[in-house]
Amino acid sequence: MAIILGIESSCDDTSAAICIDGKICSNVIASQAVHQNYGGVIPELASRVHQQNIIPAIHQAIDVAKIHKNDIDAVAFTRGPGLLGSLLVGTSFAKSFALAKGLPLIEVNHMQAHILAHFIEENKPSFPFICLTVSGGHTQIVLVKDYFDMEVIGETNDDAAGEAFDKTAKLLGLPYPGGPLIDKYAKQGDKFAFKFPEPQVDGLNFSFSGLKTSIMYFVRDRIKEDPEFLKNRLFDICASVQERIISILLNKLKKASVQYDIKTIAIAGGVSANSGLRTALNEAALTEGWKVYIPKFEYCTDNAAMIAIAGYYKFLNKDFVGQDIAPLARMLF
Repeated sequence: MAIILGIESSCDDTSAAICIDGKICSNVIASQAVHQNYGGVIPELASRVHQQNIIPAIHQAIDVAKIHKNDIDAVAFTRGPGLLGSLLVGTSFAKSFALAKGLPLIEVNHMQAHILAHFIEENKPSFPFICLTVSGGHTQIVLVKDYFDMEVIGETNDDAAGEAFDKTAKLLGLPYPGGPLIDKYAKQGDKFAFKFPEPQVDGLNFSFSGLKTSIMYFVRDRIKEDPEFLKNRLFDICASVQERIISILLNKLKKASVQYDIKTIAIAGGVSANSGLRTALNEAALTEGWKVYIPKFEYCTDNAAMIAIAGYYKFLNKDFVGQDIAPLARMLF
């Protein structure tokens, strides 16, 4: 029996999970409401709140899993990418706990873990498959050949899709985090009300900076014409912006599927919780003949269950690291 403690602290969610022989038995997430006052994550505040949350989160994860801390066989933690101060908290605790208990340490790449979240549940994708990973900081198309044999075949040249959602929300005066609110309001709007440009980027790469600029000028000019424009057309704006972001993502995903002749498609990352993207992917499955894998909502955003499951597969390979390991704000596949 292998019992893995997973620790996630890459941004503003402190999370701990217990994985027993590949089954997630607990997944505790402590979010940080303090950032709502600032319209975005403040790194210094995030690291301080992680220090407050990490021990209670781990205690709760152990209790929910009905095990004892002495039962744990290894500690898996997010090494990167992420906010350095936040990563330091999780890394330091993982190293200390492992040292005190004489346990092996397992480093986990945060973005690989998002992809491996698909192996938490029984309905698992078969290799090879293509995974679209979309979050506030990353937008990538990944060719997944095995659990830890992954190749980034497309990525954003500038901003991430999640950032485009959040910055648009800020332009519209919506509170942080604004991405989920755009998704909520889009359901009540006309997605064809306004047309935003699709960036022309070669290959499988993305670009969202130009789209953000286009939205900014659109909002500015319409408000000049009608000060009540945002109030009167908020739902239509949200629906139209979401439609364009999703079409950009899906068009590249379709291109990747054809180029690599792979019809097993998955999504991962925080933006994969977006209902519009999930619906569009299911629709594409019908037209493109794809077999689609979409994780549960709880495994889309940052969580330790994905770290624990990644740690489990590394544990089977005895892929351990030493106490000299340090977090990395930028960490490649």
